[in-house]
Parts: sequence; C-alpha cells; structure tokens
Amino acid sequence: MSDQLQALLQQTGAATPAFPANSRYHQTPLAKLTMPDGTEVAYLRRRFVPPPENFALLQEHSVTEGERLDQIAAKYLGDPEQFWRLCDANGAVRPNELIEPVGRRLRITLPENIPGAQNG
Repeated sequence: MSDQLQALLQQTGAATPAFPANSRYHQTPLAKLTMPDGTEVAYLRRRFVPPPENFALLQEHSVTEGERLDQIAAKYLGDPEQFWRLCDANGAVRPNELIEPVGRRLRITLPENIPGAQNG
C-alpha cells in the first residue's frame, strides 16, 4: 500500500486490513494485550476451521504422486495462494495431510457459505 493511501486512510479513521483479501486471515480480528509495563502487543485472534458442510461441493480431485496443494489450488481456484480454501473445505488444519495418501479425494468447493446448485 502506498504511503499516501495509508496516510489518507489514517486521516479518515478507516482501518487498514492486516491481511490481503486472498488471505485466510483477512477477516480474522486483531486484538491488543497490554503488558504489565504498559507496552501494547498486537496479536491475531484465533481462527477456527469452518465445518466442511459450510461449503458447496463443485467436484472432487484425486491426488496423484508428487502433487502439491498449491498446484491443485492453481488448477481449480486459479490462485496457488488459495490452498487454504482447500484445507477449509476438507477440514484440514495441516495442509500436507491433504496430499497424503496418493489417491485421496479432495473436495473442490465454492467459498464458505456460498450456496451451490441444489440437487434434483
């Protein structure tokens, strides 16, 4: 973000997002802790992995030997940095658990709480 834009946001009282819009932490609130000496420490509040039922299934992907999660995200979501959406849709806290074992079926979904086409 440019210094001019940052200064304008501060003048208007608008909050600058701590993370970019494509980050899994974009909407996670920041908090401050005041230490005994008066020093304030900013921290990121806990982000809970949403339940898989919050995601409308588009299709499934079968993991192949040597595949990486960023490659799968680039293929289906158009952005390798969106790998975290695959983690959320499949209830994974650790990304590498999604690419093991070979043959694992991954859910490729719409973003959280975006309804998909109804079956039948």
